Amino acid sequence: MRDVVVVGAGPNGLTAAAELARRGLRTEVFEALGTVGGGARTEELTLPGFRHDPCSAVHPMGAGSPAFASMPLDRYGLRWVHPELPLAHPFPDGSAAVLARSVGETAASLGPRDARAYRRLLAPYAGRWDTLAGDFLTVPWDGLPRDPLTLARFGATGLQPVAWLTRRFRGEKARALISGLAAHVISPLTTPATGAIALVFALAAHERGWPLAGGGSQAVSDALAGYFRDLGGVVHTGVEVRRLDELPPARAYVFDTSPTALARIAGLGRAFHRFRYGAAAFKIDYALDGPVPWSSPQARRAGTVHLGPTTDEIGTALRDAAEGRAPRVPFLITSQPTVADPGRAPAGKHILWAYGHVPRGWDGDLTDAIERQIERFAPGFRDLVLARAVAGPADLALRNANYVGGDIACGAFSGLQTMFRPRLARNPYATAHPAVFLCSSAAWPGPGVHGMSGSNAARAVWRHLRRTG
Repeated sequence: MRDVVVVGAGPNGLTAAAELARRGLRTEVFEALGTVGGGARTEELTLPGFRHDPCSAVHPMGAGSPAFASMPLDRYGLRWVHPELPLAHPFPDGSAAVLARSVGETAASLGPRDARAYRRLLAPYAGRWDTLAGDFLTVPWDGLPRDPLTLARFGATGLQPVAWLTRRFRGEKARALISGLAAHVISPLTTPATGAIALVFALAAHERGWPLAGGGSQAVSDALAGYFRDLGGVVHTGVEVRRLDELPPARAYVFDTSPTALARIAGLGRAFHRFRYGAAAFKIDYALDGPVPWSSPQARRAGTVHLGPTTDEIGTALRDAAEGRAPRVPFLITSQPTVADPGRAPAGKHILWAYGHVPRGWDGDLTDAIERQIERFAPGFRDLVLARAVAGPADLALRNANYVGGDIACGAFSGLQTMFRPRLARNPYATAHPAVFLCSSAAWPGPGVHGMSGSNAARAVWRHLRRTG
């Protein structure tokens, strides 16, 4: 009899397993693929020597995660690599807004009038990441907040749609920068609480940076697995679980899976029938003969580059994907890891990671539209392409079963799901089965390689096991 069995060895499953093992519980993890990783993997997708991240590549929330900070992951090989600039948002004239480690440098890139507005927006939260992150990355209604006044102020601003938040600014540079940050949740700019997403990403850059994991995102998963094993935990790979009775007897079962998969495996029928999946991503990994020839000097120094020069263009692309249309001009989120971590490619070569948004389950090809958008800001880009690995929604779902229909956010950011993931409940990790729990990013606080859904679920499991003796 085990105490806990975890299904799925992504960052959340491994974090939950490590925290439970650290409490002295006999814990085992079962992973369907041949290696641990989930949304944090690194593979040679294009050519030998080019190490790409099939899913997540940049980790602003990982560097600022309370769960990761509580573990000695550096002893297991995890090191955060910071580019000179966390993010650049270039414009066709070669200029750019930047999200820098410094609030002042960021504000200066927005123009004098919007610089003041940006400072006023971020000033209340400066230096308060630890308490604020501890409050908004755990279940807000589960216990007293550490800093209730700051959290209340953050909530009053962040619960607005980002389309309202950008009204504080007069220029397109500031509006596009803030809109691009909110676009990471793949939801229209008019969606409530998208303002909070923009604020969190901006604050993370100023307080903790937007780093990559040295050597690739696999380093995050490998460090978690190494720590878990040293705590006495056991990881089984290459074991696909179809039914709960295929697993060893345990006092609790924790699923780092989609709600749909949990319901199927645990025999819970329509337990999550109200859960909604969102729009998908269309992703391309590039092996390049040299650095991306950005027209903007700032973009050449940034780890992440957003491509969408106006809020109208960004908003149209997001709305199209949400309403079932492939955007004619996609908003792109790109990452160039070799700017800060050159060992990810052979000497003199580079890699680029880029995706746009499309309807869930879309089976078209966005490659040409993506490359036209990159060429718009980096003329001559196509001439540098040595190889590309293209992944539409079906391919992303095949790589990671949690990405249902290609939804890399593991659930739509809309309606009640903006605050109540996966459903309206005091304990979002519990299910109708008293011994079965959900710990994936389908549960609060949502997507990102930060382990907090796993950490929060581990706490819920611990409470359950204490109550049941």
